Amino acid sequence: MTPIPRDIPLPLPANQTLLEVLLVVAFLAHILFVNLMVGGSILVFGFQLRGLRDKDYDALARALATTVTVNKSLAVVLGVAPLLLINVLYTIHFYTANALTGTAWILLVPVIAATFLLLYLHKYTWDRLAAQKGVHISIMGIAVALFLGIPLVFLANVNLMMFPEHWTGVRGLLGALALPNVFPRYFHFLCASLILTSLFGVWYFGRASFPVETTFERMSRPSLRRTFYSVAFVVSLAQFVVGPLVLFTLPSKGFHTSVLTTLLVGATLAIPAVWMMWRELSVAEPHGRRLPFIVGYLSLTVLCMVVGRHLYRSVALKEHRAQMQAVTRQWVDDSAQAAHDLRTGRQREASGVSQGQELFQTTCAACHSVDRQLVGPSLTEIARLYADNPQGIVTWARAPGKKRPDAPQMPPFASLGDQRLGQIADYMLEAGAAASP
Repeated sequence: MTPIPRDIPLPLPANQTLLEVLLVVAFLAHILFVNLMVGGSILVFGFQLRGLRDKDYDALARALATTVTVNKSLAVVLGVAPLLLINVLYTIHFYTANALTGTAWILLVPVIAATFLLLYLHKYTWDRLAAQKGVHISIMGIAVALFLGIPLVFLANVNLMMFPEHWTGVRGLLGALALPNVFPRYFHFLCASLILTSLFGVWYFGRASFPVETTFERMSRPSLRRTFYSVAFVVSLAQFVVGPLVLFTLPSKGFHTSVLTTLLVGATLAIPAVWMMWRELSVAEPHGRRLPFIVGYLSLTVLCMVVGRHLYRSVALKEHRAQMQAVTRQWVDDSAQAAHDLRTGRQREASGVSQGQELFQTTCAACHSVDRQLVGPSLTEIARLYADNPQGIVTWARAPGKKRPDAPQMPPFASLGDQRLGQIADYMLEAGAAASP
């Protein structure tokens, strides 16, 4: 069965729609630099391997590596806002997913720290380890391997939080990874990182201010553009396979017309961007003038994908969150009732009134008196009829019959429960016995 935990009964710090818009915007800013950091590390590693045979690629790797640590810092700083916002909007779901993958989740802190230290070690030992290229490349290789693992944990958690029906079956990270959609989303993320970093490379190395002539022996500005356009184009074609795979592996419970429409618009906007990449590659010397249009189309695609993902999450969790709200309201009501019962119990103890006497006064006193008959018999008569048999009173009160032709039939009081009826019965026998002559 799907767990339905109660939520924290506190109001949101701001309007929910505003917080959701801020979450989308903050996540876009964060993921931009995460993509540049991860994609840049992968390309640096690849270029450096190729640089073992071609020094220009080693120089290209070194120039690109200088941007990775900057993008890393921006990714970390800009990651605070979306993390806080998702904690506010999806508190129980996010923390539950984190708890279910507890060991892997907490290990992200030292792993991320180690990865960043490896990036700096790689960056600042380029000349010192020039004669030990294998060691230097291995440093980046370990950093890339860690970078490939870190987003997998994040994606497993973000995916897990959307499917409470699987919470009881997940035992650690491997259980979360076994859920559908994790690996398609992971490959979608890696493709996006390579595309974005490659387009960044087209701009960064294609600038007139970048010293191409003094940095490379053979490479020219057009050839650099071709190198990065080629990566972006090939990976974009792969994305047209990975994207539908992500869609088809998503559980149907989160689909809605708004979700499908947003994702379809985003995919459609990517088509002219890929076509313009092809046009750039179809000429001998790519000039890069189409780059702003490519970036514009793909920016709209990314926006649609992020919004679509948020809409899917909202739809997928809508019913579960409504159930949680109902459980939370019941808990608040029960807490208020318990507090009331505690106060009245203390007041009752101070005045010497028992629980049974209070229940009798509020439930039974209109028809029963202690020593005289009203609508029903007096407590003195009841004490004689049920002496030492309080359970007999409970049984009668739960389903009373009709014994007196001159009196109306007593209504049932089964809704009070046996415990309260037993307290009333004890008081009736005690009070009736005390008043008997």
